[in-house]
Amino acid sequence: MPVPKIILLIFFAVCAIFGLFVFRGGRKKYSESKEKPAKRLRNFGFFLMVLGAYLLITQLVTFAFGNKREEFTVELWAGRRNVFGFDVSETVVNTWIVMGVLIALAIIVRLVFLRKMKTVPDTVQNICEAFVEKIQSYMNGTVHGLGETMGSYIFSIAALLIGCAILEMFGLRTPASDITFTLAMAILTFVLINVYGFRVKGAMGRFKSMAEPTPIVLPIKIVTDLAVPVSLASRLFGNMLGGMIIMDLLYSALGNNALGIPSVFGLFFNVFHPLLQAFIFVTLTLTFIKEAVE
Repeated sequence: MPVPKIILLIFFAVCAIFGLFVFRGGRKKYSESKEKPAKRLRNFGFFLMVLGAYLLITQLVTFAFGNKREEFTVELWAGRRNVFGFDVSETVVNTWIVMGVLIALAIIVRLVFLRKMKTVPDTVQNICEAFVEKIQSYMNGTVHGLGETMGSYIFSIAALLIGCAILEMFGLRTPASDITFTLAMAILTFVLINVYGFRVKGAMGRFKSMAEPTPIVLPIKIVTDLAVPVSLASRLFGNMLGGMIIMDLLYSALGNNALGIPSVFGLFFNVFHPLLQAFIFVTLTLTFIKEAVE
């Protein structure tokens, strides 16, 4: 190891040890006096200790494995995979994985925990019933009286989107970052919107509502309705692809210094952000259905 790197490692180690002593001393003083200078000393010691330890670890990782950086590239289209001799899109394969896991979980819950529904529910049945009631209550609050009939579809797309987000945490590309996947979901939603619109109002009632308050707006409303799947697909695709690119940029920019930092950002871009997008997609679906049946 070169002498400058050894000196740098020693310096970071000294900073971490010095920060530890400062932190312990500041914490002791603050517990005795509760004064702000002691609190600032404690916080400074903690920051110095964490920073020194972090830089020391990253330098050791660099020394052990080198500091190789790969060229950063972004592909809008998912790659291809060979599955039993067939050339299949990575999006399709990853979607199959999510679907398989969700189906397996549903079978396990049904056969192991809910083999027989009870009049007085146990813990698992109670949780499932409370969850179903919450979903139906939310849907009935948006599309009055239709919550029970569309609950399975709404729950399915929400579970699929959440599963896709979890898949990204294992290093696989989320299917929601492919425009073909989001467009397929948006088209299904568009069909459902019109099915409920025609079922509740009838064909004449549906077209009559689109021609209100004057027939002049009919072409505009038709174009607006046709833009719904494009809007839903593009919104979900853009947000999920953007989150994936940000995480890849972070890994690429930090290199070996990415130790621990991406995990913090991953809590947002791989957990909270996809959950938020799933909630938005479900809410917009219910909102468009409400507009179609009113």
